[in-house]
Amino acid sequence: MSAEIIDGKAFAAALRGQVAQAVPAFVEAKGRKPGLAVVLIGGDPASKVYVRAKVKATLEAGLESFEHQLPETTAQRDLVALVERLNEDGRVDGILVQLPLPAPINEKAVIAVIDPAKDVDGFHVANAGALAVGEKSLVPCTPFGALALLKHRLGDLSGLEAVVVGRSNIVGKPMAQLLLQQNCTVTIAHSRTRDLPEVIRRGDIVVAAIGRPQMIRGEWLKPGATVIDVGINRIVVDNQGGTRLVGDVDFDSATEVAGAITPVPGGVGPMTIAVLLRNTLVAAHARAGLPAPEGL
Repeated sequence: MSAEIIDGKAFAAALRGQVAQAVPAFVEAKGRKPGLAVVLIGGDPASKVYVRAKVKATLEAGLESFEHQLPETTAQRDLVALVERLNEDGRVDGILVQLPLPAPINEKAVIAVIDPAKDVDGFHVANAGALAVGEKSLVPCTPFGALALLKHRLGDLSGLEAVVVGRSNIVGKPMAQLLLQQNCTVTIAHSRTRDLPEVIRRGDIVVAAIGRPQMIRGEWLKPGATVIDVGINRIVVDNQGGTRLVGDVDFDSATEVAGAITPVPGGVGPMTIAVLLRNTLVAAHARAGLPAPEGL
């Protein structure tokens, strides 16, 4: 058996295309483009690359991009003051503060300042709470993207057993809530789960977001399971210090058992940026009192 490879790049490109097609109608109605503000503090190389990719995708989709790059030494009060200015800026529909933030800045305190209506990362407690009780909210990008890939491949998810490996506020918990809304039977597993392989083996759907490279083996999977690998880990592969990116799932052994699986890279990662654009467009419509674009 060889698993179908779920092409996140292709699906993400299609979603970005949908966003781009919906932008002109918003511009015609409101006389401006939807705007996304991205705030980056410090010079972390991975964060800088990620922010560049976000800005590039934002402009290509026809949205307005507002970039704010601040030094590593920025004080928390100055970052909060910037976020408050962005909250009041009518041109800005979405605010994204790139995480992680350097110490001693308190990430939770900064996220709490973001206007929930502009919280396109979906991390504010107001959006997390709304998701938990099944109300309309802005949803974290990675879980939303993972759900879109699952629905695209499987259609109706109702009644399927889903195992989410990881319990973070960014991926694990919102992923579980989204799957519950699709009428899945959901188990949240984590590093302290007893007999983790046996728990994972129950899953028709397995979402791996535990942050441990290649931890989940093919023999842990139910034959034919659909596997969404959210993990992105850099491992050393030779004595010269060569590295490569791998997920939380051992891809080679998993493809022998699973029915379908996302690769790393090229699976969930591209979806995260595409959903960020989607969330910005949806937030813009909500702030303008317009219905969300159809299909988004």
